[in-house]
Amino acid sequence: FLFVSAVEVKIEVVIPEKERSKEEMSPNGKASPLIYKVNGTARHYHLEEHPIASNPYHNPKDVVEASVCHVKDLENGQMREVDLGCGKALLIKESGEFHAVGHKCPHYGAPLVKGVLSKGRVRCPWHGACFNISTGDIEDFPGLDSLPRFQMKIEKEKVYIRASKQALQTQRRTKMMAKCISLSNYNLSSTNVLIIGAGAAGLVCAETLRQEGFSDRIVMCTMDRHLPYDRPKLSKSMDSHPEQIALRPKEFFRTYDIEVLTEMHVAAVDIKNKTAVFKDGFKMEYNKLLIATGNTPKALSCKGKEVENVFNIRTPEDANRVVKLATSKNVVIVGASFLGMEVAAYLAERAHSVSLVELEEVPFKKFFGERVGRAVMKMFESNRVKFYMQTEVSELREQEGKLKEVVLKSGKVLRADVCVVGVGAVPATGFLKQSGINIDSKGFIAVNKMMQTNIPGVFAAGDAVTFPLALRNNKKVNVPHWQMAHMHGRIAALNMLAHGMEISTVPYLWTAMFGKSIRYAGHGEGFDDVVIQGDLDELKFVAFYTKSDEVVAVASMNYDPIVSKVAEVLSAGRTIRKRDVE
Repeated sequence: FLFVSAVEVKIEVVIPEKERSKEEMSPNGKASPLIYKVNGTARHYHLEEHPIASNPYHNPKDVVEASVCHVKDLENGQMREVDLGCGKALLIKESGEFHAVGHKCPHYGAPLVKGVLSKGRVRCPWHGACFNISTGDIEDFPGLDSLPRFQMKIEKEKVYIRASKQALQTQRRTKMMAKCISLSNYNLSSTNVLIIGAGAAGLVCAETLRQEGFSDRIVMCTMDRHLPYDRPKLSKSMDSHPEQIALRPKEFFRTYDIEVLTEMHVAAVDIKNKTAVFKDGFKMEYNKLLIATGNTPKALSCKGKEVENVFNIRTPEDANRVVKLATSKNVVIVGASFLGMEVAAYLAERAHSVSLVELEEVPFKKFFGERVGRAVMKMFESNRVKFYMQTEVSELREQEGKLKEVVLKSGKVLRADVCVVGVGAVPATGFLKQSGINIDSKGFIAVNKMMQTNIPGVFAAGDAVTFPLALRNNKKVNVPHWQMAHMHGRIAALNMLAHGMEISTVPYLWTAMFGKSIRYAGHGEGFDDVVIQGDLDELKFVAFYTKSDEVVAVASMNYDPIVSKVAEVLSAGRTIRKRDVE
């Protein structure tokens, strides 16, 4: 556990009891039925926090009230899951005050009682989302919804919670949002806010604008056929259909007047005339622009790369098609990236054979270090995945147009009915080349801590940007992960509204393979040592990544909630020294 004092940080590692978390099979964040509609008259206005009325529940039959404990049952800094008969709540005591909120993380349903409580917020043990314990509001990501907050009272030294049955059952709350004042007055070819890209960054930007009372037109455009969906699921649960992994249902976008143009390809941005030019010639003027186009997977450059049944996993259709083609057949995966490894794990029990080709000697070596990489590799080998390391593909051979064999530079020939390519990605920013927006030599858009580009009114977010990371002395970094894209979208929206908000979040990510998860927080780029506690062979460990004397990142398996604890310490701006973890 982490003990934090003003002077030093001591880390004592305690192995938790064995737990089989069901997080990968958990439900997705779907929109809450508790939706508030707010109509305003001013173009931009701020929603007032409504004081709690003595009876905020319209239907008394929908309300339950229960005594949950004695005031002395909980110490300061303790959390307890309490049952109200028709659902549970999380009871928290901090600084002598009691709070009650939903007990499950709205992202994938993690039990928050196993998370980390620190300075007025609770952090999810699985994926690091943070919630304010007074309001239930989401403060760090992933996920879109907040926690319901329940009324409390103390009578005769007993603690009572009063809650709506509906909130106890849904365990999520969508924040109040504004609507667009009058869509009918708009010129079709102009919008106040244009968002290019409909991933996590684009969606969170649009939702944050509405939550902050912005009531003008918002248009999101995407090359995808679908409304925003849970992209990490494409490689972790490959047979998911688009509607199963949708981040919000269609009605949500209608209710809050967030217009989504699907299958629309922006070809250029004219910053002088504040106009986006689409491939089909359509033009749209904007007042504020967010570029959140993500990245484009790299293709193979070898002979035969155009044969059939070779895939980059880019869409739900790609993932579904691969599963169908791979079932009881031979699969070759090129690249031991997060995507490549997750696909290999998913297909291992479905395919006849899974072979993985990688240039490095160990998977994840640059990211998790050699020892963790080897432990993961062993887990894969015991699940029938065969590795071909330190080689690459020289040719894809076909029979009647379809893939038949993958030839390696080592001379080895692998039978293959389907091939998945996971050799990295490049930022999808080619359309900005002549725009005047600052792009570095690798194609990343450079932004400041407010997600602003060098052009006033133009913001960028997500996988396609480099930004100053507070955690690493404001070094400009690219963090192509789901949680960070959410936070970028939020910061961009707040600064479109001139809030002057700077990003300071700690990167948090996870990967899931064979029902096990590796969680990771921080930014380990350039680490020079790894301090490992626990047992790598048993896949029950925590790894601290250090650079000179400082811990810059942490990874764990079967060791919750250590990664969330470290993330909380780092997000408080504290330094963890190497000696604290040795």
